[in-house]
Amino acid sequence: PIRTELGRRIRRGFVAPKGKVLLTSDYSQIELRLAALLSEDEKLTDIFVRGEDVHAAVAAQVFGIDQRDVTKEMRRKAKVINFGILYGMGVNALRENLGTDRAEAQEFYNKYFETFSTLAAYLEKTKETAARTGYTTTYFGRKRYFPGMKSPLPFIRASAERMAINAPMQGTQADIIKIAMARIHTLFEREYKGRAALVMQIHDELMFELDEDVLRDVQPKIRDIMEGVLTREETRGIPITVSA
Repeated sequence: PIRTELGRRIRRGFVAPKGKVLLTSDYSQIELRLAALLSEDEKLTDIFVRGEDVHAAVAAQVFGIDQRDVTKEMRRKAKVINFGILYGMGVNALRENLGTDRAEAQEFYNKYFETFSTLAAYLEKTKETAARTGYTTTYFGRKRYFPGMKSPLPFIRASAERMAINAPMQGTQADIIKIAMARIHTLFEREYKGRAALVMQIHDELMFELDEDVLRDVQPKIRDIMEGVLTREETRGIPITVSA
């Protein structure tokens, strides 16, 4: 936990032994980047290819203004829906998260999907395919099954639909980080045995314990492996970026 003082104090309890350092490397907004990749939505893809702040750029598109005129509040709203759509968030959940009324939430929801219409079509198609076949697939072809899609209970079906919408993106991200972990392990065994170790994975982040004297050498190699699981050709120019 990092958002509260108590959480930050708990974090300070985790320290590297003498002569070693802890390094964390995490993927930046990877699920949104994968949403652009998997849906082939040109507007969302262009935002990442141009290296723009995705939340500010989406706010500019949805509100129909220049990016320079985007306020902090507009960016916050765009961030809520950017991540919300990845989890199948409906209008009511959006209203709650935005702290607004239903009419404004509905308008924002509609504008978002009018703007990113290819993404909207992809999410709808994902839901329909899961209802028909009972599963979704990641970029790498790994399947996840959703027996709840066939449930006679509406709330069970709705829950399965939300999970199915998210599964290809979150599942592809999980595949990517597992591939990176295997390659990094091979690197450590070959070049840094006893001097570098992977100690933890948290969603899209990896934590390492390294000898201080190998940090400068190994950190860029870790980044290159993590960023290079998919080639630029495979991501259609969407950069997969890692911060450390």
